[in-house]
Amino acid sequence: MSNQEQSWRYMSLRARGFISVVTAAGVCVLGWAVLNWSSHEPVKFFCYLLVALLASRLKVHLPGITGTMSVNFLFILLGVVELSLPETLAMGCAAILVQCFHRDRPQFVQVVFNVCGSAWAVAAAYQVYDLTTLRAHGTNFSLQLIAAACTYFVGNTVPVATVISLTEHKSLRKIYSECYFWSLPYYLMGAGVAGLVSYFNRMVEWQTSLLVLPAVYLIYRSYRLYLGKLENEKKHVEEMANLHLRTIEALALAIEAKDHTTHDHLQRVRVYAIEVAKELKLPPGETEALHAAALLHDIGKLAVPEHIISKPGRLTPEEFEKMKIHPVVGAEILERVRFPYPVVPIVRAHHEKWDGTGYPHGLRGEEIPMGARILTAVDFLDALSSDRQYRRAIPLQEVMSRLNQESGKSFDPKIVEVLRRRYLDMERLVQRQTQQVEWSKLSTDVKVERGEAPATGLTHSEERQQSNEATFLASIAAARQEAQALFELSQDLGASLSLGETLSVFSVKLKRLVPYDSIAIYIRRDDQLVPEHVSGDNFRLFASLRVPVGAGVSGWVAQNRKPMINGNPSVEPGYSTDGGKYTTMRSALAVPLEGLDGVVGVLTLYKLEKDAFTADHLRVLLAVSSKMALSIENALKYQQAESSATTDYLTGLPNARSLFLQLDRELARCKRSKSTLTVMVCDMDGFKQINDRFGHLEGNRVLKLFAQRLKESCREYDYVARMGGDEFVVVAPGLTADASRVKTLTLREMAKKAGFEICREDILSLSIGQAVYPENGLDAEELLAEADRRMYLEKQQQPWRKNRRSQPRLVCRVTVTLQPEGSTVPILGNLSNISLTGGYVETGALLQSGARVRIFFSSEDNSLQNEGTVARSNPGSGVGIQFSDSEDRDKMHRILAHVESATKFYDRELGYIARMVAH
Repeated sequence: MSNQEQSWRYMSLRARGFISVVTAAGVCVLGWAVLNWSSHEPVKFFCYLLVALLASRLKVHLPGITGTMSVNFLFILLGVVELSLPETLAMGCAAILVQCFHRDRPQFVQVVFNVCGSAWAVAAAYQVYDLTTLRAHGTNFSLQLIAAACTYFVGNTVPVATVISLTEHKSLRKIYSECYFWSLPYYLMGAGVAGLVSYFNRMVEWQTSLLVLPAVYLIYRSYRLYLGKLENEKKHVEEMANLHLRTIEALALAIEAKDHTTHDHLQRVRVYAIEVAKELKLPPGETEALHAAALLHDIGKLAVPEHIISKPGRLTPEEFEKMKIHPVVGAEILERVRFPYPVVPIVRAHHEKWDGTGYPHGLRGEEIPMGARILTAVDFLDALSSDRQYRRAIPLQEVMSRLNQESGKSFDPKIVEVLRRRYLDMERLVQRQTQQVEWSKLSTDVKVERGEAPATGLTHSEERQQSNEATFLASIAAARQEAQALFELSQDLGASLSLGETLSVFSVKLKRLVPYDSIAIYIRRDDQLVPEHVSGDNFRLFASLRVPVGAGVSGWVAQNRKPMINGNPSVEPGYSTDGGKYTTMRSALAVPLEGLDGVVGVLTLYKLEKDAFTADHLRVLLAVSSKMALSIENALKYQQAESSATTDYLTGLPNARSLFLQLDRELARCKRSKSTLTVMVCDMDGFKQINDRFGHLEGNRVLKLFAQRLKESCREYDYVARMGGDEFVVVAPGLTADASRVKTLTLREMAKKAGFEICREDILSLSIGQAVYPENGLDAEELLAEADRRMYLEKQQQPWRKNRRSQPRLVCRVTVTLQPEGSTVPILGNLSNISLTGGYVETGALLQSGARVRIFFSSEDNSLQNEGTVARSNPGSGVGIQFSDSEDRDKMHRILAHVESATKFYDRELGYIARMVAH
């Protein structure tokens, strides 16, 4: 029985009953032995008894429990073979008594149970060995001994394992399989040794049994070494498990360092979660995972800004978006730990809700891991019942009421039911464990006395002491001059809407207040800072910088909206430290320029000396930064308005107003230099068809594509503008006649390709008219009018373009039949529009571009048909068909007349039906 102190008073009723039954059986056996005592060879008995008592001291501790076992079973089996039952009982019980009291102080009930249990096992083994029925059938001596050994093994181990299970509340099957069953081979080996000794006793004198002592010690040593190895492995596993747990607790401390209100929260969540897991009988692996996740589920908050975590109020939508990343970040952090159990899915899903309205993945019901469901409910309960920065704790009963209201919505009903039944017991358990566990706060408020400065030095935040020669009156005069300079600077900032002029004046006057060697005023463009104004040393270097927001001195200031004094200029992205080309700057003073719409830029001053800027310099910049930011913001808006007034919104090209201004400037230049100027007016042919057939969005795509390629094809000093609609103008100074002809061909091919790329049809062409200064006109209006006249003249001289423009497209509603080439299966479709050259059929059939198809316009008149080619295919929507026989005008006119008549008939019928429905 267990060597651990067990009081009879605190044992369960089942344990007491079992111990009483075993004790009664043992007392009966011992009583019978006393009444029927017999000893044929007393000397032999006493020798065996002495050796058994010595062997009983050779005991080993069983792994996993607090019981022990000795090797005296070998001499009990030898007594079964060589001695009478009373002698064997006396030898076995004496050895058990010695084993109980050797280095231990057992209670009386333990001694009685061990002795009586051993007596019952010895008697059972003796009877099995001595059964007359076995001997009568000539059973082999070895089988009798093996049967007796197995009987003694069962009778000796089963009662001990049972009482340990009842007193220590462990599984009987687990105790027996892990702590006793493995020792059966040793009992069988002991039976072999006992049989060998008995055999020699029959051959020679019984004194040879003393030779068994080395074998007994060998069995003991092998027993002890094996159990010692098991114990060491068990200890190593426990140490690794403890190390794992301490690592988890250390990670939990990292969370506590970020959020000081989280420590008690973690402990409460851990206790509640484990208790709920026990109630739901979760497997051991999932319980261990839940244990770790309860401590680490908030580790992702390390990626959330501290001002959001500690905010004493409700979060804004933007702050909540940032907070929602912490389950994902926490899971990514813990994936690197490689837990042997599923911690990561629990952490990732611990903000999911039962009805699928949680985050980050919107899991629903059983899709959420069980551990995450437990953690979600427990986290909610603890969050409401604990003090937080934004509210006081709510009474636990009210919290449970709210938890019940969310059952089946946010939380698993099974888990809510467990919490409803057990929450008072769990709360008492939390209070007990909180008192027992010491959890010291991290030393985040400690002041470290040693360490004067980092390797890169400190920012000088205090005012530099003035020289002793500075007088009181000089200080007053300096302050007055500074105030006057700041006033003048502020007045100048609002005097102009030109960004370049504003920044230039500002940089000059600022130097009187804050001396610098270089100045860079960066404007924020999306996620990049672009230098808008640079002056001073290394101005070419600073003008070439493109600083990402968050990088370098200026980028950090823009991202964090905080000034930086005496930063290191060399960390600016793209900054060159080549001393042969540039002077090395060693100090930087940067302030953010915050307007009404956020940070519009950064003002950065650079100096050659290290730590050259003072707190006074920073104060001056902060005083003017807000006014400067508003001036820059207004100037940028003015630039945008000015640009939109002279720029076409769709193509980004200059508009008609900008064209006339530029053309006047170019003509003035040509008059001075006596050079020529060519004006080319371009108009798209077929553009209306694109809008009618493909929609205005596709037409816009054609315009943008053509405008882009037109701009790319021109020289740097050529001027390209959009007059409006589908008309473009190119102003080309000094263009020769030959170059003009080549240019015309290039532009026509460019328009044709743009139309084909968007519409997949050869539908677009270009008419171009040219006028040359001074031959065709002397001012802008004359040149544009002449070029426009020639452009329309070209249209009239090209009949195929003229015809294509003059051919109207009939919008219709007629059911037609399509017969693809090589197929016998007809396809029904709805003809939505038609012209002399083609039409569009709405159908769900899939026809490839270029496929040959015959179209039947009437089921009664087979002559109303035409062949064509699929020019454009919109899968699931329809196909555009170009007719092959468009030159047969008589047939096409008959088809158009039939389509128009059928459409009018359908319109009348639908109108009649609509009126009938209305009535």
